[in-house]
Amino acid sequence: MTGEQKGTVLVTGGAGYIGSHTVVSLLEAGYGVVALDNFTNSVNSAKNESVALKRVEEITGKKVHFYRCDLLDKDAVDRIFKAHRIDSVIHFAALKAVGESMTNPLLYYKNNMIGMINLLEVMDSLGIYKMVFSSSCTVYGEPERLPITEENPTGNVTNVYGRTKYFIEEMLKDAVSADPKWNIIALRYFNPVGAHKSGRIGEDPTKQFTNLMPYISQVAIGKKDVLTIFGNDYDTPDGTGVRDYVHVMDLATGHVAALHKLDKEHLGLKMYNLGTGKGISVMELIQTFERVNKVKIPYVIQERRAGDISSMYANATLAERELGWKAVHSVDEMCEDFWRWQTMNPNGYKTEQANGHH
Repeated sequence: MTGEQKGTVLVTGGAGYIGSHTVVSLLEAGYGVVALDNFTNSVNSAKNESVALKRVEEITGKKVHFYRCDLLDKDAVDRIFKAHRIDSVIHFAALKAVGESMTNPLLYYKNNMIGMINLLEVMDSLGIYKMVFSSSCTVYGEPERLPITEENPTGNVTNVYGRTKYFIEEMLKDAVSADPKWNIIALRYFNPVGAHKSGRIGEDPTKQFTNLMPYISQVAIGKKDVLTIFGNDYDTPDGTGVRDYVHVMDLATGHVAALHKLDKEHLGLKMYNLGTGKGISVMELIQTFERVNKVKIPYVIQERRAGDISSMYANATLAERELGWKAVHSVDEMCEDFWRWQTMNPNGYKTEQANGHH
């Protein structure tokens, strides 16, 4: 079978936003893909299939083996591993809403930490040691200096979601020093935006979302009246928060680059930032979205949100030097691609469910 030479990757959280886009890149790079998801952050069809991954199969013309599974169910995870010859794991599955993590911390600790522990234990029992882990720039907390390199201190985290990522990184350090067979890359993402250029897959938040781009888009399409900007008195050029927005397809190729690296050499545990290296303010993103897509985004300013920081952007030169990866998509493309996804799928993936009404 073609593509078999690269081996098979288990992608946890494969039906989610970053997961589904990464599966496209993996299939295009010749990897076989087995995906699992519990549909906490993604939409499932009546048949318990992932609508997103069905579309990924259409985009790539390749098959994805999909399982509905929760990482807290260790036996189910074990069965999936035993049903396939899995060479490596990309671990996306996690709860990820900052606000929700503050009101329901135990849910976040249980899901994110125990899910990872179960995964590592099953991998270890089967002699599988290669993993790419979704970490986050939240592990850096409020940075003392910008741009943020991988040497920046971690741990002074401002929210529970970010703390689960930090604790998992620390746990991985201990696991690797206890057993040098592990070969793990933790990718610290900055702010993923955009969508696949086909407009067939994109971000479809199932929870009250806080991500800026889908919010802007929902206002532009008329599903929400007005965009709320939290704080315009930050120490930034226009007073609004500055973030490093990175196109989701750039993130996707970053995972493929990380897997190539693990296939080639033994690292133990290595951390890489995935970002563009450039900060964009909330206001700049809104204005770019308006200009590129010829829409109007009415907004109101409110107080800062608890746990938010003023500025955050990456130094991504380590990933470029060691993984041969660089973000190539512009902010214009991020806005254009997201809007294409939004206009082609005004109700996200939900239109394909039995009751197509909204």
